[in-house]
Amino acid sequence: MAAPFASEDLEKLKKFIDFVSQNPLILNMPQLEFVKIFIEKFGGKVPEGTFEMPAGGKCPFGGNIKTEAKTSSVPHEEENSAEAEMDVESDESEIELDMEGVIPPDRVPEQSTIDFSKNPTEEEIDKAGELRSQAAAAYSDQMYAEAIDFYTQAIELNPGNALFHAKRGQAFLKLQKPNACIRDCNRALAINCDSAAAYKFRGRAHRLLGNWEEAAKDLRQACKLDFDEEADEWLREVTPNAKKIEQHRLKQQRKKDEHDRKAREVRREKARTEASQQQQQHEKHDNTSMPGGFSAGANLIDLLSSINDPEVMAALQDIMKNPTNIEKYKSNPKLAKIIDVFKSSFPCGVGGFPGGFPGSFPSTAGANEPDDDNTATAPPNPEDNKPQSKKPDFVDDGLD
Repeated sequence: MAAPFASEDLEKLKKFIDFVSQNPLILNMPQLEFVKIFIEKFGGKVPEGTFEMPAGGKCPFGGNIKTEAKTSSVPHEEENSAEAEMDVESDESEIELDMEGVIPPDRVPEQSTIDFSKNPTEEEIDKAGELRSQAAAAYSDQMYAEAIDFYTQAIELNPGNALFHAKRGQAFLKLQKPNACIRDCNRALAINCDSAAAYKFRGRAHRLLGNWEEAAKDLRQACKLDFDEEADEWLREVTPNAKKIEQHRLKQQRKKDEHDRKAREVRREKARTEASQQQQQHEKHDNTSMPGGFSAGANLIDLLSSINDPEVMAALQDIMKNPTNIEKYKSNPKLAKIIDVFKSSFPCGVGGFPGGFPGSFPSTAGANEPDDDNTATAPPNPEDNKPQSKKPDFVDDGLD
């Protein structure tokens, strides 16, 4: 009986199953939850964890692997920044990288029984050396799991030997366990930061995971500390991908810097506009609130500072008593300044200023008003009220 599926669909299903077998963590993605339920229904167990696709990797069974994005309310500037970062990420997936040889990450747990603060005795150091020789022999015979066991025993006796950790990392590489290798090399470099072997094997592990920039950096450092033909060959292998990613990142950084520069210009222009509007409102308030219409308050400040001068005060009092006295003060620079301020700020004159300023400020005083408030009014003359006889226009002098 033929299967009720097209051969093309069965081929895709086979590729999917093969990929999931090598990357079981992908079943933790929300889109594939129904597959996870199906497996667990028949007694299967999907390991916990988050699936991470190597940079530039593609789904081997067709389609694109996407994750669900949650929408949230964010400020406009943060939204633009997040949008720019999303553009960078989406563009990075478009870089054409050579992903041949990249393998999925391993999940080897770290050994927690080792006391890294231990100070070994001379006997333990010698025993650790013997175990290292046994590990090297097993490695030469391609018995990598046994080599790892021997190195582990040596590390338990002498955990402060950086080379033991680096060499065990090398054995993990042979078993396609790059994460375990990186962990051992990190420990080796924590003990000896100049361990060329640790940089070399960690760089190779990063290469297997598709971490091209990290691989190039470690392998370059390994060759710098102790040139090795194999390390140099590995470096040449990862350099093309690493350069592509570096150039892409520089391009994206330039785009981000330009975006940030334009955003700063917009903010500065907005701030200038708001400051200008506030200044205009302030000036408008001054114009409507000050008598005579002071333009910006500068004339008022000059006027008040001048009036505080004793010489100016005495002159003003003299002018108040007799406005015509202003003529003798016109040559005085201090008084001339006062006059100019009044002319520019009170073009229609100053109401209530006795006599005003001749030629500049129309007097608001009456014709019969006294020049000084303290001057007494003269009493009326009684003779002014007597009737006066009118002299005839023609007088007869009695002459014919």
